[in-house]
Amino acid sequence: MTTVLIVDDHPVVRSGLRAVLSSDTIEVIGEAATGEEAIALATHLNPDVVLCDLRLGDGIDGVQTTAALRALQPAPAVLILTTYDRDAEILGAIEAGAAGYLLKDVAPETIADGIVRAAAGDMVLAPSLASRVLRTMRQPMPKLTDREVEVLRLLATGSTNREIARALFVTEATVKSHLAHIFTKLGVDSRSRAIHVARETGLI
Repeated sequence: MTTVLIVDDHPVVRSGLRAVLSSDTIEVIGEAATGEEAIALATHLNPDVVLCDLRLGDGIDGVQTTAALRALQPAPAVLILTTYDRDAEILGAIEAGAAGYLLKDVAPETIADGIVRAAAGDMVLAPSLASRVLRTMRQPMPKLTDREVEVLRLLATGSTNREIARALFVTEATVKSHLAHIFTKLGVDSRSRAIHVARETGLI
């Protein structure tokens, strides 16, 4: 029997997961709506696996919760179950100690299998996510300066060079220089591609 603690800020999701996961091999022993509550319950209940969403409303997120749970003695395996599939978020969860990362559109059987595998010490990733994680690890995130990230964020709102310059109290020439550096670092040749890559990699 594998014991599980479900962590999700939506009561309906928690109830649905409890209903589909409870079986002869999996026992749901607790539910938490926040990361802080999850850590407190895990300390008391000692689950084999914590099934945790990435976004948990106010308070600490799934990555921070994962890191805290993995620091416990004994430490439960943590399996992320979320709707977010950006490379930076997947890698961040794994680096924090997560045993796997599944998306909420998978079949209940896949989640149940992932829980059992996580409890056994296996890494649980869908094939499509696994290949992306490996690629991201081989090609580390580009390092942008704080000002370049500011420019990117304004760019993503649809701001023109002139509007960005006004917002940051710099000249348009300086904005163009920042954009040139951003394009080079991200390996893109247009504003739209820069925004797309920045969002996909979690830079903005």
